[in-house]
Amino acid sequence: MTNELLKMFGLNDTETGVYLTVLKAGIISPAEVAVSAGIKRTTVYSAAKELIKRGLIAEDLSRKTARLTAVPPKHLATLVEEEQRLVDEKKKQLSPLIAALEKEAATVQYPVPKIQFIAEEDINRFLRQQTPIWNASAKAVDSTWWGYQDPTLVEQYIDWIETYWQQPSSADMHGKLLSSEAEIEKRVTGHPNREIRFWKPIKEITATSWAVGDYMIMVVTNRSPHYLVEIHDAVIAHNLREFCKGVWTELTKRN
Repeated sequence: MTNELLKMFGLNDTETGVYLTVLKAGIISPAEVAVSAGIKRTTVYSAAKELIKRGLIAEDLSRKTARLTAVPPKHLATLVEEEQRLVDEKKKQLSPLIAALEKEAATVQYPVPKIQFIAEEDINRFLRQQTPIWNASAKAVDSTWWGYQDPTLVEQYIDWIETYWQQPSSADMHGKLLSSEAEIEKRVTGHPNREIRFWKPIKEITATSWAVGDYMIMVVTNRSPHYLVEIHDAVIAHNLREFCKGVWTELTKRN
């Protein structure tokens, strides 16, 4: 039990063996410790040096051959108190240190994107729940949903599309979307602020992607199970928005 308790104070097996040997002998030479504890002499010297540093044993140099003696065990309490004092001092300096290091840190901060994955059974609920949040974010940018969509989105979620334009939060919102299929769009009621541009190259795109304010939303509906991924990251949303704006501008010029 004593050995285990000493380990709590940071002593390894060798240091524990040397310390207990010295403690029992009262005063003893390193060579005698080696014989008594069954430890190599060089290892005894190394362990003794560490124990002296910790204040657990002392070295008697009054004789020709150096000898080791144990400091009274009650001195352990003083060692613990000293360790606690050092910990308390570190705590006091922690806040100033953090403040100083923050000043030295790079000024550019990179926020971690917040990502949500939504399974098929929750997509309808999530779309309705998040619409006001996405709209609020978009109104702080340009009040527009930019993106390109897989035509199967209309097939699977036309009810949500129709409901979207009836919501109070969608007032003054605009949708500028790229699609590869004109025929399917006839199923959607004509909404003045919902515009579609048809661009053949996106026929190979198999997922809907929207940039709405600081959000990028991707919906896979051309295979089962459907799923939706929401990424809340201003940089990613900005880049998708700029891409769609560029394509939109080019298609508008052609028409």
